Amino acid sequence: MAKLEAPPEKFQQGFLSELDGRTSIAQTMRERHRAFTDDLGGKDRLSYAQLSLVERALWLEYWLASQEQALATGTDFDVGKWTQAANSLQGIYAKLGLDRRAKEVPDLQSFLKSREVAQ
Repeated sequence: MAKLEAPPEKFQQGFLSELDGRTSIAQTMRERHRAFTDDLGGKDRLSYAQLSLVERALWLEYWLASQEQALATGTDFDVGKWTQAANSLQGIYAKLGLDRRAKEVPDLQSFLKSREVAQ
C-alpha cells in the first residue's frame, strides 16, 4: 500500500501513520503531534480519546491552512466551511485544554533505583 504524500481530503483515523515520512508535510505533522502531546503531559499519559482529538486537531489545522492558501491565491474558498472548521478546532483545543502540563519525572534517586531493578 502506497504511503500518503499529504493528509487526506477528508479526515481518516490514523492518517499520520499513513503519511510518507520522507515528505516535509509528514515530518512537520509528526513534529506537531509530538509537541502537542508533550504539551498535554506526554503521549504515554493521554487517553485514546485525547489522542484521537489531537489527531483531529492536527488535520483541522492542515485543512484550515490549505483553505487559507486557496483564499490567498484566489481559488475556491468557502467561508462557511472555514468558519465551521475553525470553530471545531477551537472546541477541540478547549476540550484538551490550552495549558501546558509537565511530564511526571522521577527524582534522580527513584530513577537510579528503577534502573537497578530493571537490570
